[in-house]
Amino acid sequence: MRYLDAGESHGEMFVAVVEGMPSNLIIDEDLINYELEKRQGGYGRGGRMKIEKDKINIVTGVRQGKTTGAPITLIIRNKDYENWKEKLNDPLNEKIQRPRPGHADLNGIIKYDLDDIRDIIERSSARQTSIRTSVGALATVFLKNFNIKVHSRVVQIGSAIDNSPVTEEGIKIAEASDLMCSSKECEEKMIEEITLAQEKGDTLGGKIEIIIKNVPAGLGSHVQWDKKLDARLAGAMMSIQGIKAVEIGMGSEVANLHGSKVHDEIYYSKDKGYYRGTNNAGGIEGGMSNGEDIIIRVSMKPIPTLRVPLSSVDISTKEACKAVFERSDVCAVPAAGVVARNAAMWEIACAVMEKFGGDSMKETTNNFNSYKEQVLKK
Repeated sequence: MRYLDAGESHGEMFVAVVEGMPSNLIIDEDLINYELEKRQGGYGRGGRMKIEKDKINIVTGVRQGKTTGAPITLIIRNKDYENWKEKLNDPLNEKIQRPRPGHADLNGIIKYDLDDIRDIIERSSARQTSIRTSVGALATVFLKNFNIKVHSRVVQIGSAIDNSPVTEEGIKIAEASDLMCSSKECEEKMIEEITLAQEKGDTLGGKIEIIIKNVPAGLGSHVQWDKKLDARLAGAMMSIQGIKAVEIGMGSEVANLHGSKVHDEIYYSKDKGYYRGTNNAGGIEGGMSNGEDIIIRVSMKPIPTLRVPLSSVDISTKEACKAVFERSDVCAVPAAGVVARNAAMWEIACAVMEKFGGDSMKETTNNFNSYKEQVLKK
């Protein structure tokens, strides 16, 4: 499967064309819209979230609620476009000339030989993750047919850290939480951190954990670098605006321990087949899923648009200045968690289709079930 998306932050719409989805998949628009709504939530979000109420519009590839096998076109319209269209199309409108440290502003105008940073801001904006979330949510709808599920939770914002283990109850609490945190006590500390940063005109980043359940062993491959499942998931995470680090399972902690404390011992039972006693590997070994939960942690940097701007250089005069301020969030870590879980599900869906193939849901499901029987007999 593959997709291509287009659109700008204050443009008329975002569009994605998804190719390779099997026919006869029943589309759950409520699930897609739920993910879009969650992406817009969270304490510390900016004024844009009060304007946009993202809803998916599927205009091709679906008939009578089912996919046909043709390319699927997804559209999200920007309500704020009406407030910006004259400004964006007026050649006399003042150009943005003061790049923000930590953003794509300066690199973008150098690369594309532009003299107005607005041309870079519009596409590099994290607003683009709305359409990416919808594509991932479409993959989530597909994967529900194989009982593959995803959850995300925020485990750190600033110095507030949630060290609680992953539990079913904790996942429910996180999904209902404004900050997607499993601990109500820790959530209060996170809110305090965000409020303090807001008062100072500053921003905050944090850490997100993604848990993908019921992934069969054998997705991905060890035979080529670009087929390794953990590499593909890591690449997907790093492509999300603001993400600066990715860990699978125990992550960087493996550097501090002996092998006897890191590697997951293997067991077997007639009911479960092969399984691990622990899950330090985060569900992936040798570039392939091993049947355990896939655990991904990502670290998001503080948003680079600051109400108290950092030092910069005017690209026209080359004189020292303060960076431009664009309307922005104080903290968008919970939203990034929603984006990340959907981006991860897209990669899992692609791996499922590569492994099991099929042009229709019946064919893909038959192949999937046949493989699961084979694994249990191994």
